[in-house]
Amino acid sequence: MAQAKAYQALGVDGILAILEAYFPIKDAQVEAYFRAIADAVDIPVVIYTNPNFQRSDLTLDVIARLATHPRIVGIKDASNNTGRLLSIINRCGDDMQVFAASAHIPAAVMLIGGKGWMAGPACIVPRQSVQLYELCKAGKWNDAIPLQKKLWRVNEVFARFNLAACIKAGLQSQGYDVGDPVPPQTPLTAEERKIVEGVLREVG
Repeated sequence: MAQAKAYQALGVDGILAILEAYFPIKDAQVEAYFRAIADAVDIPVVIYTNPNFQRSDLTLDVIARLATHPRIVGIKDASNNTGRLLSIINRCGDDMQVFAASAHIPAAVMLIGGKGWMAGPACIVPRQSVQLYELCKAGKWNDAIPLQKKLWRVNEVFARFNLAACIKAGLQSQGYDVGDPVPPQTPLTAEERKIVEGVLREVG
């Protein structure tokens, strides 16, 4: 809560909140955590869940209850279950905007009613990512799907190697001096870097 208040004081437009717990906790505790963050600030809050790496996930019932909070406006779901996203959309409607992560196909998520995506690949192909978003938003699926197929190569290489290292290498290859990933993560090897750079050339 203190962090959320501090960030609001710095002038951020919203909070992306994730729950990190060493031990599994109950649904009521998960819900209380996110509600406490939203109660502490006057700016929009997006809740973030990554079931593959967390001890305690957000159940559909908890998500539906959190959707009634006036400042909880969306959810970033990093599961690899697109059906789960559709369940959230069906259950919550306009009360909860759904955003995909890099485990999902962004165009598919927007086709079923998602609002967009928050994912590492967009950091290194921002122009193409915005183009895909605009095409999906306009319902131009005949143009969006071929672009999505091309951009999925970036997601594949992210899944193959370390995500942070891929972002760092991708940005460095485009002239941005962003340094190496924070230890214990390590930079890509020279061979891995060539693969990432090759994918970026293909994407354009």
